[in-house]
Amino acid sequence: MSWLEAIVLGLIQGLTEFLPISSSAHLRISAAFAGWDDPGAAFTAVSQIGTETAVIIYFRKKIGRIFAAWFRSLRRPRTWRDDPESRMAWLVIIGTIPIAVLGLLFQDSIEHAFRDLRLIATTLIVFGIALGVADHLGQKKYSLDHLTIPHGLAYGFAQALALIPGVSRSGGTVTMGRLLGYRRPQATEYAFLLAVPAVFSSGLYKLTDIGGADAPAWGPTILGTVVAFLVGYAVIAWLMRYISTHSYLPFVIYRIALGVLLFVLVGFDVLAPDAGPAP
Repeated sequence: MSWLEAIVLGLIQGLTEFLPISSSAHLRISAAFAGWDDPGAAFTAVSQIGTETAVIIYFRKKIGRIFAAWFRSLRRPRTWRDDPESRMAWLVIIGTIPIAVLGLLFQDSIEHAFRDLRLIATTLIVFGIALGVADHLGQKKYSLDHLTIPHGLAYGFAQALALIPGVSRSGGTVTMGRLLGYRRPQATEYAFLLAVPAVFSSGLYKLTDIGGADAPAWGPTILGTVVAFLVGYAVIAWLMRYISTHSYLPFVIYRIALGVLLFVLVGFDVLAPDAGPAP
């Protein structure tokens, strides 16, 4: 991976990580269009550390309160359900279990079979439609104070679907949140918070692959991660303002259009399903 590729892919990661359009799909598609090597699961996972660092800084006050509430609950375990922030902390932990387990079980597929452009096109369209339906039909009756264990697990399994490029971590969890009746800003905020432990765990786990024969070198990876952080912070600030008064419809239309375009390009042999040889 060249320095230019790292900058471009870091920019794409930062722009797409928090929008419900799948950053992993865009990294994969962008590399294929440019004729570059597939950046691979390792670069994707590590660069996401940059965007999740942006989440921690943007929501630092709330995350600080959640951590404090969690530590208080350790001293008084029976009271964790009574404090919304303590409950949220435990549900973030519970909601992280599905993606951790499935990520380990399907590691080989994530790195190879799931990166087929035809599968990515399918997930972009199918889960784009799902987001549109959920956002249109979902009620707006719950705040994050209403989180329950079943809801936390449902959010967690929705996040785990993002192991398949094209689903979108934020898109999957927001879709579930809207189906459960959570308001757009609250569903989106929880999607961001839920992603933090999963993304950091995945990124740290994949750090050992960076610099190896099957992954980009350290220098470009670090540069791409820093770019992703800077751009990601700006995107979070914009998106939280946007969804307070707008629906997710533009993202739904974009996902469907991109998926259809991808099918056309693969169907007419403009792009091979495995375009961009593995690094």
